[in-house]
Amino acid sequence: MTQAVTQGRRLERLVRGQETSDGAGVKLRRVLTHDLQQRLDPFLMLDAFGSDQPGDYIAGFPDHPHRGFETVTYMIAGRMRHRDSGGHEGLLENGGVQWMTAGRGLVHSEMPEQEEGVMEGFQLWLNLPSQRKLCDPWYRDIPSGEIPEVNLPGGIHVRVIAGHCAGVAGAITREQTEPLYLDVHFVGDDATAVFSQALPSHHNAFVYAYRGSLDICGAQDTQTVPVGHMGLLRNEGDGLILRGSSGTRAIVIAGQPLREPIAQYGPFVMNTREQLMQAVEDFRAGKFGA
Repeated sequence: MTQAVTQGRRLERLVRGQETSDGAGVKLRRVLTHDLQQRLDPFLMLDAFGSDQPGDYIAGFPDHPHRGFETVTYMIAGRMRHRDSGGHEGLLENGGVQWMTAGRGLVHSEMPEQEEGVMEGFQLWLNLPSQRKLCDPWYRDIPSGEIPEVNLPGGIHVRVIAGHCAGVAGAITREQTEPLYLDVHFVGDDATAVFSQALPSHHNAFVYAYRGSLDICGAQDTQTVPVGHMGLLRNEGDGLILRGSSGTRAIVIAGQPLREPIAQYGPFVMNTREQLMQAVEDFRAGKFGA
């Protein structure tokens, strides 16, 4: 069963994101940008990538460092090889998730293992609380078959990457940020299928429609999130209510804000400028290793 929601969150604003490139020239859309970090705390960044043109992705993401946060890469289609300085290696394939805790520091690469076809997915950056910024690095590959799934009335299929949905626990939990990460597919013939998800009102939340448009059914109105847009949701009510037609797909992301200072310099996210300077110094000294 879907979770009972009596007062759905309203749409606060729409965000289309910025077309850009990263790594060695991978084309992507940066949806959650730097100016939204405080508003969507504990989430720091969301990139959406997708192309059937090899030139858009083939150069990949060669070796680069991270410190102070977690990366969550969700592959909708394609093959990407991960290697890092902690000795971890894994192949991210269709429907799989790569969850990496950079902690005190890792250097890693993410390189395509395909020369043609579609590569599509998302990378989310999740902040770490101050006391865990320098924790031991951690890495887990979650194959598609290990991601819990639930089928709901009206022809709604949900993949539960993190958090809980309809009594089903996701593949990953985090105590302090309590992330919710759902991939919601409207697959039935019902043109008015409705999905609801209970949420604490203080948790920040957004949805991103990546197939078709999606309706946000708020307490007083209904507003549409067009395909390729993020809908940032107001902090109110007891959850969210989404309506979509057959073929609509969206990711739903929410979490408990840390309410701590955010200091970022490229791939380093700490709490103070001094900590950032130390991160750069440690990286240059070769300390981001096993």
